[in-house]
Amino acid sequence: MRIFDFEKEIPFMSLRWPAMIFSTLLVIGSIVSLAVNQLNWGLDFTGGTVIEVGYEQPAELSKVRAQLSEVGFADAVVQHFGSSEDVLIRLAPREGVNANTMGDQVLAALRADNAKVDMRRIEFVGPQVGEELTEQGGLAMLVALICILLYVAMRFEWRFGLGSVAALAHDVIITLGLFSVLQLEFDLTVLAAVLAVIGYSLNDTIVVMDRIRENFRKLRKGEPADIINISLTQTMSRTIITSGTTLLVLLALFFKGGALIHGFATALLFGIFVGTYSSIYIASAVALMLGISKEDLMPPEVEKEGADLDPLP
Repeated sequence: MRIFDFEKEIPFMSLRWPAMIFSTLLVIGSIVSLAVNQLNWGLDFTGGTVIEVGYEQPAELSKVRAQLSEVGFADAVVQHFGSSEDVLIRLAPREGVNANTMGDQVLAALRADNAKVDMRRIEFVGPQVGEELTEQGGLAMLVALICILLYVAMRFEWRFGLGSVAALAHDVIITLGLFSVLQLEFDLTVLAAVLAVIGYSLNDTIVVMDRIRENFRKLRKGEPADIINISLTQTMSRTIITSGTTLLVLLALFFKGGALIHGFATALLFGIFVGTYSSIYIASAVALMLGISKEDLMPPEVEKEGADLDPLP
């Protein structure tokens, strides 16, 4: 059973200008938020101490925060880790205080009311490592975008290459903007999710562009906008099935995966929606606005050897 009747063309490109205006506003808003609020960097980037403790009974996070605030750790990030009995505490680095000393102070504060609290683990990340991760993470995204631009430009056409990079930059900026506006913690797992969003969005864009190129060569009549609409309609069924099955897995990770990968699942869930949208209204629309035509995608004619010689009498 078909999800769509491919004989009918969905006029995606008729909405390209409202979609471009909407995307521009989202990108500008994301950039403003990143400049003003910045990202809520996790300890992977800022450095600091991570302490995991275990209770015999379900822990009240508000009470844990109050106990830590009394001993000078008012900025501690406290959350459940896997179960209601396990608590993860994140502390910013403090000059002159090592991780073991901070761990002892935290444990003493939590045991002040004779509660049975066990230290599960304690980890320290230096600020120098955090700076290196920030630099290398940004460089990884930049190199990925440049490589994608070169690949798509050679594989398809330079207009498609610019459209692809515009779509990927759109996806990355808006995803980062979401984390900046909501002040969600941005750690290494979220960075991995952003890179995965680039790969997912590129895959969707490549499928759409391949069908557009095929239809430009196959369909003899029709304006470029009409051919792009036909191509997008034909790939819509595949897009829905792929996105739907991926969403099922990510929803399971989001609700059942625990705090450790919550940011990862959030970034990918949002990135799938944005990536699917950008494949239609950014990558394809940019290529159309740059003047993509049938002649640009037709294979070059190869002259046969000896074709320029005079025929024998």
